[in-house]
Amino acid sequence: MRKNLLMAALMCAAGVNAVEPVDSLKTVELQTVQVTSIRATKKTPVAYTNMDKEQIAKVNHGQDIPFLISLTPSVTMTSDAGNGIGYTSLRVRGTDPSRINITANGVPMNDAESAQLFWVNMGDFASSVQSMQIQRGVGTSTNGAGAFGATLNMLTENIGTKPFVGIDLSGGSYYSHKETLRFGTGLMGGHFGIQGRLSNLGSKGYLDRASTKLNSYFVQAGYFSDNTAVKLITFNGVEETYHAWNYTSKYEQQLYGRRYNSCGEYWDTDGNPHYYDGQTDNYHQQNYQLIWNQRLGQELSLNAALHYTKGDGYYEEYKAKRTLFEYDLDKAQTWAKSDLIRQKRMDNDFYGAVASIIYDNKSNLQATLGGGWNRYNGRHFGYVTWVKKPVDDFAPNHKYYDNDTRKTDFNFYGKLTYDLLPGLNAFADLQYRHIGIKMDGPTDDINWDVNKRIVYQMEESYNFFNPKFGLNYDLTPNHKVYASYAIAHKEPTRNNFQNNINAELEMPKAERLNDLEAGYKYQSQVFSAGANFYWMNYKDQFVLTGEIDKIGEAITRNMPKSYRLGVELEAAVKPVDWLRWDVNATWSRNRVKDITVKLTDGTIANLGDQPLAFSPEWIANSILAFNYRGFEASIMNQYVSKQFMTNTGMESYQTLGDDDQPVDVSMMLDGHFTTNLDLSYNFRLPRLGLKDVTMGVTLYNLFSAEYDNNGWAAPAYAKQNGRVVATGWDTHDQYEAGFAPSAPFNMMAHLSVNF
Repeated sequence: MRKNLLMAALMCAAGVNAVEPVDSLKTVELQTVQVTSIRATKKTPVAYTNMDKEQIAKVNHGQDIPFLISLTPSVTMTSDAGNGIGYTSLRVRGTDPSRINITANGVPMNDAESAQLFWVNMGDFASSVQSMQIQRGVGTSTNGAGAFGATLNMLTENIGTKPFVGIDLSGGSYYSHKETLRFGTGLMGGHFGIQGRLSNLGSKGYLDRASTKLNSYFVQAGYFSDNTAVKLITFNGVEETYHAWNYTSKYEQQLYGRRYNSCGEYWDTDGNPHYYDGQTDNYHQQNYQLIWNQRLGQELSLNAALHYTKGDGYYEEYKAKRTLFEYDLDKAQTWAKSDLIRQKRMDNDFYGAVASIIYDNKSNLQATLGGGWNRYNGRHFGYVTWVKKPVDDFAPNHKYYDNDTRKTDFNFYGKLTYDLLPGLNAFADLQYRHIGIKMDGPTDDINWDVNKRIVYQMEESYNFFNPKFGLNYDLTPNHKVYASYAIAHKEPTRNNFQNNINAELEMPKAERLNDLEAGYKYQSQVFSAGANFYWMNYKDQFVLTGEIDKIGEAITRNMPKSYRLGVELEAAVKPVDWLRWDVNATWSRNRVKDITVKLTDGTIANLGDQPLAFSPEWIANSILAFNYRGFEASIMNQYVSKQFMTNTGMESYQTLGDDDQPVDVSMMLDGHFTTNLDLSYNFRLPRLGLKDVTMGVTLYNLFSAEYDNNGWAAPAYAKQNGRVVATGWDTHDQYEAGFAPSAPFNMMAHLSVNF
């Protein structure tokens, strides 16, 4: 408590109007209200994992957030560049990133069109996060994109009561580096505070030319009284990354090595390969949040937020020997071809409001009413900036497509937790969600059957009711059991519409998920353990097919029937203060029912029930931490079993090799076991003004396991000897599957100083 009565009396005696400082404990509590309405608690019957600021700081040395949470249950991550910096993504229980709801301070962060969060636009955001909660399964109602496999809600840093300055530095393999300056004023005049961060990150990447340059800042200013907290937050990200989304076939890796990257490749007249320097992705994202938290009494609190995000950027590509008609540069349809350079641009605005009111009688009832309204306006357009072959129709910045998307998302929810009996409480959560989507204008794709550009002319709306119910029973102070049942729906993304239209398929359908969860937890001072069983039964789930589109994004399509069944195990033991061991493991069975494929003769074959793509049966993690007098050592292990890259259950396709002999080519991500080692030492030098110093080194993939973190596969299918097999599309063609290799042994040294 910071109420210095003596100082106040002295100031009054001197004729100075004293400003009474606010209660610092209430200040901290008020700043957490913003996520209270969407976070799970000990009484919520869902599976979740919390990470606090200290846990985040121990692993935050430059990699993106998917890498930082990759050792939590049921999580896998991907990295185009191979070392966790740049374009990374997150999968939970095998569900792809577009089905994971992500918020910051309760504000939606997923891109409204793709339903993904592109972490590359939020460089070093982890350095401004106070805590994170990952809910697996449907979870509790939240704002923004539909939560279909998991939710990740982040609370940004509290504005502290004391001033500080801090510096974080990291540097290591592949010229990777991170420089972060942190600062805070503490409470000024007892009521006001400013806190912020400046960051610069970069890496040349493990893959050739897979470079990343990220600059960002985070600044917040707040006003606090005993019952009110108002904060204005702004943060941005400016990124430039060299493309690494093509991935490479095993044949290419044999010829050129694991680090080969074909993006930007073109050839001169003598057949020599070159790489275009401008083959980059460039984007600027600016975020604003105005947050108001109000305590209305001992039992009632209110939070509300206005938000606005501005995004603007482009990616540039060298395209070799392209048909000029595709770019509106050959109206006579002579089918001339030329090398050219194109830019695909985006300009979008996302804004809205979220709010909730929370009632807690501090006895047996907690209730929440909340919701949000969000609007997205996005413009997509493309230019041809250079053409090698002289073209009469070409002018500087020749525009060849221009289309718009408008999306409105409204949701309203009510949550109730009620203690039926001592130790037994019931949970109910009801949500209504409305989505309206409109897309119009010419696209960048041609319908080659009629030689006309595909034009969007569509308007769709969806209304979803998402109920959730559960029970939580504390058998004893150490033992608890819980069970819940939830229904969730999710609308198609822009990519779903675009890919179906381009493939001349029917319009995509909304998904439906029935999620049953049941678990047990034991907690004591020395040992804790838990088990969570889940059964996720889908209708029209958008399943990863193994294919990718022209910009390397994974293609998903509706599958009428599919399910994910599994059990998640967790345990932790701390026999003494200086030793802790955490382990978790997931076993799952992930299946699509009655999968069909089109054969080369035009017929359709039913393959029955098969494993879902990119859904490993086993994931296991271990963190063994030793801490003694400022020295800390952590050994982190992860095992991920093999993953199919298609939904056919086929592990390889057959083609002809260079010697005209049959060759089996893998369509699998092999299982892998990796080890990371972190060593650090923490000390203080108060005489030099150093409040806290931590220095150390992290060794990644200590034993250089060779594995691929992602990939794609799109073979042909044919019937041979009465059974369906995967084949190459043509002889000597070994490019039906591509892989994203992960870096072997690499390291990052790190230093953190607080003044």
